[in-house]
Amino acid sequence: MTDGPRLVLASASPRRLELLAQIGIAPDAISPADIDETPRKDETPRAYVARMAAEKAACVAVAGPGVVLAADTTVVAGRRILGKPEDGAEAAAFLRLLSGRRHRVLTAVTVQSGARARHRLVETTLRFRPLSAAEIAAYVDSGEWRGKAGGYGIQGRAAAFAPWMQGSFTAVVGLPLAETAVLLESFGIRAPHGTGESGT
Repeated sequence: MTDGPRLVLASASPRRLELLAQIGIAPDAISPADIDETPRKDETPRAYVARMAAEKAACVAVAGPGVVLAADTTVVAGRRILGKPEDGAEAAAFLRLLSGRRHRVLTAVTVQSGARARHRLVETTLRFRPLSAAEIAAYVDSGEWRGKAGGYGIQGRAAAFAPWMQGSFTAVVGLPLAETAVLLESFGIRAPHGTGESGT
C-alpha cells in the first residue's frame, strides 16, 4: 500500500490490478463501473474510448478525499471499433480481420476526485503477421480472447502474433503505467519507485 488518499479502481480487470501492483500501487477498493458501452452514431474511436473512461470514473467517483482510477481499452481496425467479442465466432472474425495488417490500440485513463478529473489517451500501433486458419482456431479454443478488446491478449499467447509494436505495451494490456503513475501522483498517490516503462 502507498500513503495518500484512498484509491478506488473502477475496473474488475485482473490485468489492471496486476499492472498497478507492478509499480507498487494497490487500490483500497475495487468498484467496477456499470455503464452502457455502446458507441454513439458516428463517434470516432478516440472520442469513444475517452468517453468510456470518463463515464466509468464519474459513475464510481467517491465523495471526500477518495480518488477513482478508470480506464478503457479498445482495438481499432481502420475506423472500426473492435470491442470484447460476444463469442468464439466473433473472436475468430476479429483475428481474421487483424491478420497480416496494422491496427491501433487506444487506452484512455481518467483519474477523478470529486469534481476534479484528469485524462490521458495513449495510442499504440501493432502489426500482426498473417495468421493461418489453424492458428486462429487454436487461439479461439484456448479461451484467452474472453473479455479482451479485439479478441486477443498481448500478454498471453497472442504475443506470438505481433512482431512489431510502436507505443506502450502496458497500454495494450490495459493500463499505460508511465502515464497512469503521473496522473495518480497529481492526486497525491505516488508509486514507491519509478516505472521506467518506455515504448519501442
